[in-house]
Amino acid sequence: MRRTMAVFCAGVLTLGTGCATGGQTETKQADTSAPATISFWSTGGDDETAIFQKAADLYKQSHPNVTVKVQTLAWDDAYAKLLAAATSRSGPDVISGGMTWTIQFGIRGAMVDLRKHGIDTLKAQALPAQWESAIAPDGTVYGVPLDMSTHALYYRTDLFEKAGIKSPPTTWEELTGTIEALKKAGVKKAFSQDWGNLDWIGYFNYLYQAGGSFYTDDCKPSLDTPQAEQALKFWVDLYRQHGAPTATVEGGDALDTGTAMVSAGSWIAKGLDIDRPKLKDKWAMVPLPAGPAGAKTFVGGRAIGVTAFSKYVAQSAEFVKFLYTDQAVQVMVKEASGRNLPFISARADKIGQSTFTPEQSAVFEASIRSGVAAPGCPGWDESAPDVSKQLQSVILGKADAKTALTEAAKIMEKNAG
Repeated sequence: MRRTMAVFCAGVLTLGTGCATGGQTETKQADTSAPATISFWSTGGDDETAIFQKAADLYKQSHPNVTVKVQTLAWDDAYAKLLAAATSRSGPDVISGGMTWTIQFGIRGAMVDLRKHGIDTLKAQALPAQWESAIAPDGTVYGVPLDMSTHALYYRTDLFEKAGIKSPPTTWEELTGTIEALKKAGVKKAFSQDWGNLDWIGYFNYLYQAGGSFYTDDCKPSLDTPQAEQALKFWVDLYRQHGAPTATVEGGDALDTGTAMVSAGSWIAKGLDIDRPKLKDKWAMVPLPAGPAGAKTFVGGRAIGVTAFSKYVAQSAEFVKFLYTDQAVQVMVKEASGRNLPFISARADKIGQSTFTPEQSAVFEASIRSGVAAPGCPGWDESAPDVSKQLQSVILGKADAKTALTEAAKIMEKNAG
């Protein structure tokens, strides 16, 4: 999942000129009572594909005329393949990928507005923040959330004990205080950041914890605020004053090699004890420390939608709706658990029924309930790589916070169209 935005942002620059599908002839639809074979391109790994195939097989039991075949698209080349499908108007009936992918394809004519098929009724079951991220600014539903991921603060309980620290930090002030206390106690690697290191996702948490945002409610860039500057200065200080490494170290590896605290994605919790047995009983996790505006955490995940060039739009839309049913969620969680995979359903009432332990699920649920998802505003995905570069320039000492944020806002304004 951590590759989602990097891959998408690289590809969407091409999409802006090569994926326009406006004015295309509407695809003739197949008879809904006839047998249908639906192609579902699922971005992720083969094990994740197996999760969704299990749900597809269950769907066939109640819809014997519909066969859904799930195919894996690796994050590295998923966007390129979906771009090719969109430009040629041939390929899958259903796609999943980054939370805002379906929006960007949809506004160029390559996705179906699922409101026409009653899928907007799923809004009541979804996490509001994630739903708002997945739909277009005008309310068009080109895709809906498929699953969730979030951040947590992982820490080494044994190193805390040796340093005489009784509890993990819960605020920004406690975070920096704990980092310095660990260093004073001889811990050489006190803190690192994995998911979002030197990237807009890393800044995202601090921005919203400070009470800021990337955009206003009406999609105007909003980085020229005291909150945005306060967040950037705090984030930068974690690197320049408190020693967070600029080189990204995978969260599990960082913990395994002696880092006391790591900000990382939810998925690493699933394999820590199995993949790194020496860490067993030596780590724990909590929600990220709260900022001046409270606890706000990035919520990621994938969106799923139906392509405009499918001849099985109605059947595909019904399958997407099925993925929100109790029986579908249950079978996906069971399959993921059997494969020791991280999986959190997009159903807001099922967050606690994930593949994680009850204690881990409680941490993720607390983070998700107060979470914020990526902005679905026009031009954001085109802007994100260059916004990240502006943020990096401050960390690397090449620009001051105010200048970098001003430049980032100009980039967002330019790409807004």
